[in-house]
Formats: sequence, structure tokens, C-alpha cells
Amino acid sequence: MLRTPLATASLLALAITLAGCGESPAPSTQAAPTANSASSAPFEQAAAQAVVKHYADLALAVFSDAHSTALALQQAIETLLAEPNEANLQAARNAWLAARTPYMQSEVFRFGNPVVDDWEGQLNAWPLDEGLIDYVAAGYDHAQGNPGATANIIANQTIQVGEDSLDVSTLTPQLLASLNELGGSEANVATGYHAIEFLLWGQDLNGSAAGAGNRPASDYAQGEACSGGHCERRAQYLRAATELLVSDLAEMVGQWQANQTGNYRASLEAEPAANGLRKMLFGMGSLSLGELAGERMKVALEAQSTEDEHDCFSDNTHNSHYYNAKGVQNVYLGQYQKADGSLLSGPSLASLVAKIDATADQQLQADLQATDKALQAMVDSAEQGQHFDQLIAADNSAGQQIVRNAIAALVKQTASIEQAAARLGISDLNPDTADHSF
Repeated sequence: MLRTPLATASLLALAITLAGCGESPAPSTQAAPTANSASSAPFEQAAAQAVVKHYADLALAVFSDAHSTALALQQAIETLLAEPNEANLQAARNAWLAARTPYMQSEVFRFGNPVVDDWEGQLNAWPLDEGLIDYVAAGYDHAQGNPGATANIIANQTIQVGEDSLDVSTLTPQLLASLNELGGSEANVATGYHAIEFLLWGQDLNGSAAGAGNRPASDYAQGEACSGGHCERRAQYLRAATELLVSDLAEMVGQWQANQTGNYRASLEAEPAANGLRKMLFGMGSLSLGELAGERMKVALEAQSTEDEHDCFSDNTHNSHYYNAKGVQNVYLGQYQKADGSLLSGPSLASLVAKIDATADQQLQADLQATDKALQAMVDSAEQGQHFDQLIAADNSAGQQIVRNAIAALVKQTASIEQAAARLGISDLNPDTADHSF
């Protein structure tokens, strides 16, 4: 499950905690400027406002690409359901993989922007207990204490959770959304990218050996050709989950549309520019450290747990991690390569920091590039046949070092994010606790 990182703690303190994966970040040797009012801020207000406006443009572009690729996924799934064969199943899988590229670059907008963070769990919650949704292999180790672990919504018209009997006979987007965290268990994930991933790939039963899930296309066949049972219900579930994904992404596109009244972008641009800068830097640091280095990488590495792998059914974790980090880089540099190949660029945090302290800007840019290189090594490994679940295996010290190097780069990058924030006069990155007087 995507858990919010320890947002109220100093990101640098968290970095030191995680720095067992590499060298501790060096403390700043320069005093940070203070900014208790707009007049004392070390940046020009108009320049800062332009950066925040462009940040919103980036968010709109990323979420628009996530929506358009989800529509392409929906079409591929409809083709699969109309003619369930291996070629159409592979095409749907490819569309899912393509949809992950922009979406993972959107997660940097989660932290600091409550409209995104409150919404995000329905789209990307993980890990999920597959037994809630469909059949699983005999002996599968369900999440402990999960009352919905064997519910198997696809096989049953009614499910029993504790003392409650629930009617699930009609599988609609609204019903699936209501089943998330069923019985109070975070493992009960009924919707989003990972539910769809499971329905396209099936369980990955390979452990730390090579291979992803291998669900047959016949799981969507009708009549006697149906494998796995309940193929019509499985198709209904997949269609409903995909419809919900598309509609959720359309909703978020609307939140970032320019020149609208009442949406999130309007409220963000109405705030003092420094608050927008804080949200940008907080999102970068929180995704870098608490979420990506911590929840998504260090937890799985230290536990050597493939169940804690992010895109575990498809073996796409390397790409998800890479594009999460790319999203952080995008926000700092004020640029995003869109799904059509064009580059969106504009006023950036980098330009603001460079005007105040060129050394701090150069350090952060160098650290972002180092992180990109470290995560590219993980991508290269997967392309050569050794995926994330193999890298974290107990007997793979060389593979584990690839992951540790990526974590160390993210830790170092986070310290530089805090340093850049300090040079902008932002000493408290948490938008919920900071003094908003400047």
C-alpha cells in the first residue's frame, strides 16, 4: 500500500537514517537565508510565480498523458475481451506498460498537494492481496489478518467479510472503489493500475527466479474454452477497473486545467509563490526519500521480499522506479518529455536557486544526474534479464549493490534538495506545519 512517508520529520534526518546504504549526506556549511515576509524572500516574486505556474503546466501535461495512455489501455483491453488470444493479451500488457511511464512521473505531485495525495490511493495502492480479486495458487501466503484474503470477488456473487455479507453481483467502478481497504485491511486493493496488472499478468510465482506472471488469454475466453473459471465475471471486473482508472485520471486533469475557477490549480496559483515553491520541493524530497528510497526500495531489499516489489506481476519495477526519479528531476529542471516526444520546458526551480547560489544548484543538478545513472543501471540490468525481484535475492550481492547504489543516490539527492530549499529561504518543507507568512 502506498503509505505517506514521515512528512513531519526533516527530510535530511530521514536521509541520515537511510544512509546506511551509502555515505551520509554532508551537512550544509552555509547559513540559510531567512524569509519571514515577501519582501525578505531571496527571490523575485514574479519569477517565483512564473515557476509555480509552469509547475502547474507540468502537472497538467503529465496527468494528460497518463489519461491518454489509460484510454489506449482501455481500448487494448476491449480488443482483448472481444477476442481473447495471446496476441491481444500481449498488446494489452504493452499498453499497461506504456501507461505507467507518464503516471509514475506524476507521483512527484502527490506530496504537498492534498488533492493528489488523497486521490492517488485508488489508482496506485500496493501491495495487494490477490485473493480478494481472483483465484490464487494453492498455498499462497495471504496478508496476515486480512478478512478479505479469500473473498475472490470474481468467483462469488456475495462475499463474507467478518459478520458482513456483501452483494458483489454487479461489478461496477463504484462497487470496486467501495471495496478498497475492505475490512480495514490495506492489502485489500480492488482498483487501480495494480489490480489491472494482476488481471493481465496473474500472479508472479517465480519468487526471485526469472519470469513475470503468466495468466493465459483463455482466462477471458467464453464457454468451454474458459480457463480459471468465471471468465465473464473476470472480464466484467477488468472492464470496470479500467473504466474507473480512466475516469479518475480525467478528474485529475480537470484539477490542473488553467484558467478555471474552483479547481486545485486555481487555489495553488492564488497562494503566495513561496508556498508553491515549498510544495514543489517537499514533493521532490518526499518521493525521493520516504517513498522511493524507503518504501519502494529499502523495504523490499532488506526483507528480500518480492511481495513488496512495486510492479510485481509484470516485472516492470525497474521502469516504475526510474520514472519516479525522472519526475523529481522534471520538477527541478522545469521540463517534461511528453508522450508524443515533444519537450515542455519553462521557468524552473533550478533557475531560481542558481541566481541565489550557483553552487547549490550545480550540486543538486549533479545529484539528480547521479540518481538517473544509478536507476538506469537497474533498467539496464532488467533489459539484460535480471529484474528487481532477482536483484534483491539473498544470494545476489552484486544485484543488491545495484539497488543500494540507487538508494544512496536518492539519499544524497534529498540532502541537496533541502540545501536548495534553504537557499530559497524555506527552512520547513512540510506544507502542513510551515510558517506561511512569506
